[in-house]
Amino acid sequence: MREFGYQRALGVPDAVALLDADPAARVLAGGTNLVDLMKSGVERPGRLVDVRELPLDRVESTPGGGLRIGATVTNSDLAAHPDVRLRYPVLAQAVLAGASGQLRNMATVGGNLLQRTRCAYFADTTMPCNKREPGSGCPAIRGEHHNHAVLGASAHCVAVHPSDLAVALSALDAVVHYETAAGPGESPLDRFYLPVDDTPHRETSLPEGALITGVTLPPAPVAARSRYRKVRERASFAFAIGSVAAALDVRDGVVRDVRLAFGAVASRPWRARAAERVLAGAPADAETFAAAADAELTAARPLPYNEYKVTLMRNLTVAVLSELAREATR
Repeated sequence: MREFGYQRALGVPDAVALLDADPAARVLAGGTNLVDLMKSGVERPGRLVDVRELPLDRVESTPGGGLRIGATVTNSDLAAHPDVRLRYPVLAQAVLAGASGQLRNMATVGGNLLQRTRCAYFADTTMPCNKREPGSGCPAIRGEHHNHAVLGASAHCVAVHPSDLAVALSALDAVVHYETAAGPGESPLDRFYLPVDDTPHRETSLPEGALITGVTLPPAPVAARSRYRKVRERASFAFAIGSVAAALDVRDGVVRDVRLAFGAVASRPWRARAAERVLAGAPADAETFAAAADAELTAARPLPYNEYKVTLMRNLTVAVLSELAREATR
């Protein structure tokens, strides 16, 4: 690890000024991803701006009935918050599925959104990687890719986004808020993460020098009946090989409202809008759920060793939606 500067921000304006003045600076909150990448040489910041003490650690209801989540709220506090557990259970479940208790006690919401891929080629500085060194190539396409993307990938990168939290936030139509030297800004989560295209090193639309200050969730009555289901290769905490975040409102056997997002299948959380269109107003049964999954997965372009993900995601979608539909009849 090379030498770097360290400075604790005294307030949000101070943090923004420090980031704006030094393009090589990085935000440090929990450090559960950034510090690991610094140790391996993937990240080489000239300065760390510590934001852990900023007043961004609250979860609050908004006047319209939504929720505001500060950027430095820890994953543990988010998962335990009564409003999250009651009104957005999919979010609490996603956080609890994401890591061990020790990591959740340190990791923050803002840092979770910005975590980098766990692709082995990205993490190995002796290997080429377009995400780490643009133009160097993507060895995963012909190499080890069993846990890589089947949706939205390109010839330049097939890595997947690792976050569980972001998948749930995508299903909930979350909006990311940030501060820059020019003033505040916001981005719907579905536009916050950029398509991989030929620029995989550009992962988000966050302006240079910006500081994430929080996330807001709009009112979503449908989210009261929601679920996050994650499939991983071992029972202990591990990154997903496929996940589904779903919320479902069923009345008289018909889907009245639905939210659906996939994880571990693309370079960003994948909002399953084609599936949602099939589900809206349709019978809440396994046949409809399978048709919705098929509509979304028609766009899948698997590689030789990750074709299993298409079947996995189809079965997982049907299982989760079927469980929610059964609960609606109780």
